[in-house]
Formats: sequence, C-alpha cells, structure tokens
Amino acid sequence: MSKHYLSTLFEPKSVAVFGASDRECAVGNLVFKNMIEGGFKGEVYPINPKRDEVQGRKAYPDLKSIGQPVDLAVITTPAATVPGIIEACGNYGIRSAVIISAGFREVGPQGLKLEQAVLETARRHGLRFVGPNCLGIMRPETGLNCTFNKGGANPGNIALVSQSGALCTAILDWSAANKIGFSTVVSTGISADIDFGDVLDYLVNDPKTKSILLYIEGIHNALSFMSGLRAAARFKPVIVLKVGRHATGSKAAMSHTGALVGADDVFDSALRRAGVLRGMRIANLFSAASILTFPIKAGGERLAIITNGGGPGVMATDRAADLTLPLAQLSQETLKKLNAVLPATWSKSNPVDIIGDATPERYAQAVAACAEDPGVDGLLVILTPQAMTDPAGVAKALVGLERSKGKPLLTCWMGEIQVAEGRNILRDANIPTFNTPETAVDAFSYLVNHSRNQKLLLETPAPMSLDEVPDVEGARLIVESALAEGRKVLSEVESKAVLKAFHIPTAHASIVRSPNEALVQAESIGFPVALKINSPDITHKSDAGGVRLGISNAQAARSAYNEMLAAVRKNRPEARIDGVTIQPMLRRPNGRELLVGIVTDPVFGPVITFGAGGIAVEVMGDRAVTLPPLNHKLVQDLIGRTRISKLLGAFRHMPPTNMEALEQVLLRVSEIACELPLVKELDINPLIVDENGAIAVDARIVVDYHVQTSDRYSHMAIYPYPSHLVTKRQLPDGTDLVIRPIRPEDVELEQTFVRNLSEQTKYFRFMQAMNELSPQMLARFTQIDYNREMALIAVVPDKEAEGKEKQIGVARYSINPDGRSCEFAIVVADEWQRQGIAHLLMQQLIATARNQGLQIMEGDVLSNNHDMLTLAEKLGFSISTSDEGGDVAHVVLRM
Repeated sequence: MSKHYLSTLFEPKSVAVFGASDRECAVGNLVFKNMIEGGFKGEVYPINPKRDEVQGRKAYPDLKSIGQPVDLAVITTPAATVPGIIEACGNYGIRSAVIISAGFREVGPQGLKLEQAVLETARRHGLRFVGPNCLGIMRPETGLNCTFNKGGANPGNIALVSQSGALCTAILDWSAANKIGFSTVVSTGISADIDFGDVLDYLVNDPKTKSILLYIEGIHNALSFMSGLRAAARFKPVIVLKVGRHATGSKAAMSHTGALVGADDVFDSALRRAGVLRGMRIANLFSAASILTFPIKAGGERLAIITNGGGPGVMATDRAADLTLPLAQLSQETLKKLNAVLPATWSKSNPVDIIGDATPERYAQAVAACAEDPGVDGLLVILTPQAMTDPAGVAKALVGLERSKGKPLLTCWMGEIQVAEGRNILRDANIPTFNTPETAVDAFSYLVNHSRNQKLLLETPAPMSLDEVPDVEGARLIVESALAEGRKVLSEVESKAVLKAFHIPTAHASIVRSPNEALVQAESIGFPVALKINSPDITHKSDAGGVRLGISNAQAARSAYNEMLAAVRKNRPEARIDGVTIQPMLRRPNGRELLVGIVTDPVFGPVITFGAGGIAVEVMGDRAVTLPPLNHKLVQDLIGRTRISKLLGAFRHMPPTNMEALEQVLLRVSEIACELPLVKELDINPLIVDENGAIAVDARIVVDYHVQTSDRYSHMAIYPYPSHLVTKRQLPDGTDLVIRPIRPEDVELEQTFVRNLSEQTKYFRFMQAMNELSPQMLARFTQIDYNREMALIAVVPDKEAEGKEKQIGVARYSINPDGRSCEFAIVVADEWQRQGIAHLLMQQLIATARNQGLQIMEGDVLSNNHDMLTLAEKLGFSISTSDEGGDVAHVVLRM
C-alpha cells in the first residue's frame, strides 16, 4: 500500500517554520524553539525575511532560497499573510501544513473570507493542513514539536486529539507530572480542512499508537467523524471526552420525541454504536486508555471480589452499585470449594473475605475457585498490608495462576511502601493493579462497557426487511403531497397511513368536521369511541383540552365534539383546527403505554427513541436513543436501557408483553428513518403493547424537504448494510451464485477462502508470500465501512456443509483521500477461475463505485499476472508501467 496521505504531516523529514523569531513570547519563537530543543531528527528551516539568523540558525527569506525539499510547513504569521504562504507552499511542492495563526472565522465575516481563501488555495494544490487557530502537533518519539506549548511531551503509545488548544496544554502539563507519554498530539483548532475523521484514519494504521483519546466540543461532519471513529475503534481503544453535556436552553419541539431528545443523548448513542468509550473527566481518559491496552477482555459484567479486609470489599461493592455492575452470585459448587480451603469465618458470599491473615496459598485457592465459576465474568483481588500479609508473595501466587478461563483479573494493592514490591511484580507480569478499590472497579466497568460497545459496532443491519417489503413509494407520495400543499405536519390520518405503508399496526382513525359527522362516524365504528382535536399547531392535545375518551352513545358524541372545540379555542385561540379525529376506544387491560419516535439531530441525522409513553412522557423522562439502522440485537439493547423495560415482562396480574411485536415496530420505524429522509420527526404515543401484540394509537409526523444526492443514505451517520447490492446469478453449469457485500460475520468464510488459494494466486493478490490472513487483516477485510470502501464476495452453496455458503471470490475498492478515485483488488479461487466470475465481480464493483460518484478506479497488477491484465483490458482499463517498477503494471479506469 502507498503511504498515507498524512504521512508528510506526521512523519516529515524537513520542516519550514514561517514566522520563526527571536522575540521572546512570540508564537514563532516558541514553535521554532520547541523544534530545536525537541531533538527533531530532520532539517528545520526558519523563514523570516527580516532576519539573517534566528536562534543561532541561518534564516531564509522564502522557500525558494532554501533550495531543498520541504515536507511540512508550520505557519505562525498574521492571518492576512496565510493565503499567500499556502500558495507559495503549493507551488514549492509542499503537501502538508500546520496553521497556528489565529484571525479567521472566529473573528467574523472578514476572517471567514480569509479562511475560505486559504482552503480554496490548499485544495487547488492538493495540500492538507491542520488548523487554523490551533496549538499545533507533536510526535514525541521523533522530536517533532510544532506547537507553542512551553515544553514537549514524553514518548508513549497514546494519541491525543483535541479541539481545544488550551485543554491540550493542561493535559500535557498534567500528563508530564503523572509520567504519561504520547505517540501523537494534535490540536485541530478550527478544523477548516483536516478534521477528526482524517486524523483517526491515520492513527488507526500508526504502529506507534495503541490507544486514542479525543477531546470534542462539536462535530463538523458526522459521516466523516463516525466513519473514522468506527474504523479506528475496530482495532484500537478509543476514549472520548465530550463537553457541553447539559443544554442551557430548550427548543420548541413539535413532538414529544423532539422535546425529550437532547444533543448529548444523541452523541452518547453515536459513541456506543461506534464501539468507543466515553469519559466524563480527564483522569477517566487515561485510566480507561491504560486498562484497555492490557490483553484482557470482559465477557460479561458479573464481578467477583476477593479481599483480606471487609472494609475495602464494601468500598468496591458500593462503587459497583454506583456503576450498576452486578456482583457475581457464586454457585453452590464454588461455595463448597471455598469452604474447603478458607477459614470457617470467611464471608460465605461475594465479596469473598478471606480474612486478614490470608497467605499467598489461600489467595491463590480462592481466586482459582472463583475463576472456575461460570457465573463469574471478572475478578478483583484486593490486598491490604496487615501484619501477617505477604504482598509480594501474593503477587507471585497470582502471576503463577493459570488464566486459561480468559477472565479479566484486576488487582488492588492498597497502601504504598509495604505493597510497592508486590505492585511491581504485578506490573511486570502485565496484570493491571490499582491503588484504591473504586478505581479498580472503574477499570472493570471500562472493560465491560468497551466490550458491550464493540459488540454494537459489529452490528451492520440492512436498511429494510426483505421478508415484507414496505411501500416506500406510497409513503413518499403521502409526504410529498403534504409538502406540495405547504404543510410540514401530517394529519393523524396521514401519519397513520405512512405507518401502515411500513406495516406498523395502527388504530383506525378518520376525520370529522361537524357534530353530526362525529355522530354518524361513531355509530359506524361502534361505541365506545375517542375524539381528539386535529390541529397542526397542537402537539399536546390533552393539555389543550383536545381529547375525549370513552364516549359511549350518539348524544355524547355530538356533545363531546362541541365541548372539545370550545375548550381548545379557549386554551389555544391561535391554533389552526381542521376538525376532529375519531377512532374506536381500544380495550387493552394489560397494555403498557410506550413511546417510539424519530427526531433529526442537526449533526447525526435521524435518531430513534424509545421509552415510557402516555401524557406525562416529558415528566417521566424515561427514554433511550440510538442511531439507525437497527436489527434485533440493537433493538433489544435500546429497550433494555429504559426503566419501562422492567414492566414489559410478567408484572403482578399482567402477562408478559409480546416482545416480538414491539421489536418489529422498532425495526419498521428504523426503516422509515433510513428510507424516508423527508421525515424529520415521528411520534407514536402511545404505542400500546400487550400479550397480543402492539398497536399505534396516536401518531404525528413532521416532514420537510431533503436535498437528494446519488447516495440514498447520505442523511445517515451510520451507513447501513447495502442489501440493494445483493445479486443472484447462475453459472453455465447451473451453480447458483450470489454476489453480495461482505459482512463482519464472514470472518471464517474469508479466512478459509484465502487459506485455500494457491501460492501463486496469493502472491498475485498480495504481492508477497503469505500463508493466511492475520486476525488484524481479517478484521480489516470483513469489518468495513461501506461509505469508505466496498468488498463484494461471490458465494455458492457449500456442498460439504448443508445450508452453509462457500466463498469463491472477492473484489474490493477503497476510496482515496481525494474522494474522486479508488484503488481496487480482486481474487478468485483457483478452481473457479476462467468461468466469468472475475468479470461479474468487477462489473458490479465498477457499477457500485460509479453510483457512489467515483470517477477513477486504479490498481497495481504484477506484470506476469496475464489473466488479470487481460481482464482489465476487456473492462476498459488503460495499462501503464507503475511507479513501483517494471515488474508492476498500473491499470486505470476513468468512469
């Protein structure tokens, strides 16, 4: 693979500092001083037309006078000079810059105009830059310190990316005192060009970076952010600190859903789906990064605590309760084992108090017994230095334990002097150790939450069900008709029609516009009935006096109509009223009232919410949110995060609800969010669910125009599984062939496929000798972001395993940083070659790339791979000698 497009930014061999100065406290002075004192191994050129020398080094008036290649430009001069400097850098061949200078959009319209000029010039030259108005960047191991921070940073394996330069300096100061090192430090500033997505794209492939910390104030491009975040989180722990968690004001919402969901809810949901952790304090970031770099994973959340002191055990228990982490319930078999090896006075429960005179052997026996319990997911071993305690001996005993169960083992050696040797033994053995029970439990919670979020990350649901396809076009026509009439709020009847188009059960409703119409319709439906005001301006009908329930006869229907209109006109005189909605009263004695909705976040797009319903939803505040698309696992996670979920099972005299029906409604609402970007808010309240099923009693939909692009899912932050690309073919011998996008669960298929390729075919594909794919390569090949890349696999029925698939080919492309071109690769199993499969795969791959707006497809092919070159020529690729040399051909298709 070619070098990353940000390699000259983070791995420069030469740096030019514009504005380098001798003037104390000048930014240019500090930056140049940091570059010199940081021990940068490459060349550093100070550029200052007013000086012959800067800080004892020869200064240059401009780039041309240097006469040597320059990889990176660091700019500290006034904002007005920056567009000209970027032009000069572009002409000189520089492709990376750090713009530290301030005075751009943050100062108003004139600054924004300057910023646009810088951006346009940079794009014209293919130059990428960090900033402006930023602290700069660091790579401590190579001595690269392009910042005006007073001092550098220790080398390490943590990457820090921050939108705030001020917070960056504070973290660097704090980390120096706490002996924490960094692989990379990036202050993004305004992020006019390079943003989180770009930096994450580099860090995920950076061997020096083991974990990534992000400080975020706001997101500019949700799709790029989520794409980069999800790609990074698949391979490295990512921990995020997001400020602005509490809203200072409230917006006027047209639905219960809109009133309930805040920006921080959505951001939190986005992080869960991205497989990352969220910290609330700076210290959280580093402790989480520390524990997640250990080679341990949590298979569950049930914690067993082994301690030689009751008090510390209670402290750990309290902290676990704070974090809603359950303590493991020890099995009877485990209790028998512990009774056999522990004093009679032990606690007989979890926490396992093995008494203050516990020996190393007693510790080892207790830990081994708990580790073998299937009801235990993780172990915390606490030691306090009592008179008979041997901290070092216990540490050695733990190191010697067999950890074949694969369960996390965390330790807490309390104290300092007496336990120092024991802590060192644990650290040397790569066993995490902490000073207090609370921080140890926090660390276990990071493992649990990270594991849980990683599972959510791997879920790649399709946008629509293929079993019962919704009438998307019919629903779209309903919405477009309302917009054509100048309406953005659908009536209840229209809203329910949209739900029905997506197969969501609804209570029948019709609109009447006079007392007599109400009477006639009530008689037609059958008593009892319910009347509700029909107004685009009234969200909370009950508050306005716009609901009448349990109307049991004709006279009452007519009276209720008149009384309700009078009440609404009195309470909401400004509201437009378009008659009354009438529907049968639903008799669901075991029904639970729920809320299901969609709201459009300005950053992340459509968001799905679920929680308790009824007239007091805002007061109850019981809801959880998630980003679409959803599948059954994601729906179950969403439901499980609410308090109302506890009432959905058998409860007092009520039978359990039909969970399958509830899940189907949420899946259908997800389909609406995916397929109808015109829907901005949706409110089903209440959705009544009982043992017989689910039914939408009331519904309200807010719509607006949407800018349609060639990408049908451009309105979403998480790209769904592109099921529309699944095609079925039949080979000449009658073999059924399916070409489909790869999925994360295809790991075994992909591994077996590559393993069975001949040595020559492997060499043609990877251009190097290899036996099989490493776990990391397997993850990269199967856990893809369909917005950034595509992999189409060809599968046939496996004759040796009934009901299973066998992979016989794969074609993939990865989009280049320019967003216009992509690199491709293809390989077909040896025994399936020369049957037209490669041609089918490439045709579909090219069509997919073209539909995504890509203009160029290119790749490198070994010159002796004659079959591939012949195929490329037939498909219209031009063939030339690659920059790699005569043994490699470069093929290009202009689409």
